[in-house]
Amino acid sequence: MESIWSYAADSGHVEGQDLTGCTVVASDGTIGHVDRQAEHFGMRHLVVDTGVWVFGRSVLVPVGVVSGVDPGARTVTLACTRAEIKAAPRFRTDSETMDREYLAAVGDYYHRLPPRETSAN
Repeated sequence: MESIWSYAADSGHVEGQDLTGCTVVASDGTIGHVDRQAEHFGMRHLVVDTGVWVFGRSVLVPVGVVSGVDPGARTVTLACTRAEIKAAPRFRTDSETMDREYLAAVGDYYHRLPPRETSAN
């Protein structure tokens, strides 16, 4: 499950790159923007503000779900659907980004999603 917390080599992510503010796109549409990026316990993730799409809540997404980063367009593409993101373990407070059990539950959820064909950006 380690790979769910690391960017794929072909994702286009460059180490040290700031993705804050980038539009986040699932395989079937936009879900919001990157509010912040963090790494706790070696678990790198993005906190995505979904705006009104999921009733104003944020979602936590492991970086291993990122299938593409386009710095010119300021977009981050995910290898999952909007419904899969909406069904992920609910993110309630910032303290959860430091909760090893919560992060493990999120990683396990995304790790179990069916693999997808990724399209080139």
